[in-house]
Amino acid sequence: MCKIVEKREIAPRTKFLKVFAPEIAKKAQPGQFVILRVDERGERFPLTLADWNKEDGTITLVFLEVGVSTRKLGELGKNEVILDILGPLGNPTEVRNYGVVCVVGGGVGIAAAYPIARALKEAGNKVVSIIGARTAELLIFEEEMMRFSDEFYVSTDDGTKGYKGFVSDVLKVLIQKGHRFDLIYAVGPAVMMRAVAEVTRPFKVKTVVSLNPIMVDAMGMCGACRVTVGGKMRFACVDGPEFDAHDVDFGELIRRQMAFLSEEKMALECWEANKRTKEA
Repeated sequence: MCKIVEKREIAPRTKFLKVFAPEIAKKAQPGQFVILRVDERGERFPLTLADWNKEDGTITLVFLEVGVSTRKLGELGKNEVILDILGPLGNPTEVRNYGVVCVVGGGVGIAAAYPIARALKEAGNKVVSIIGARTAELLIFEEEMMRFSDEFYVSTDDGTKGYKGFVSDVLKVLIQKGHRFDLIYAVGPAVMMRAVAEVTRPFKVKTVVSLNPIMVDAMGMCGACRVTVGGKMRFACVDGPEFDAHDVDFGELIRRQMAFLSEEKMALECWEANKRTKEA
């Protein structure tokens, strides 16, 4: 069991948890994730590490409350415990001095992009960061990203802050204006990462994405997180989660992410109904 030592809501339905997990914090690296189970009846689900502190033994998790599991997690308060946290899992980001890198984060993926930007900056790279969300109130980790960025850009779908449009639009404008990147790293919704990949493909700029398929055991045995990369089947949990964006079959990834939408909706409705009954 891991105790929650800090909890905040940093945007609507977006929670920030700092959890005491010293063994994970001691080994965590950029790009890695953990698998959680909130209670004995809960499912296993992954969250990318947003930060960690080896000295105080904490890890930071940022997530959007969407289904039953994230709603349950979001209801836990300070000093309450999460039943299981396994990690760190996945291959860490390949951090070295590439030269000029662009880190692109969308939605809650901004929190996952933060340790990548920090590590790349500390490795001596010039870091250009682009973050985006549907609207200004959903933007997160702005100050954190700015701290490790040489250039910093914001976009919102509705234009309430920064550039009106998508992060991929900002990236395209920068490239067209002459920005030359040695590496582009993107993390966020699959449709966003696909858009980034299509922007960079004609320019043949190395582009890495962190994939977020459905995941269960996270150790390469169940096959739930399989993705097609370069025409071959890969497991995001042990072969990734990071892959060459230009080789990823994003159409397949998006279809698989949507495979259980009706069941997820039904589960949430049942959970909410049971909760109302208990509160009545």
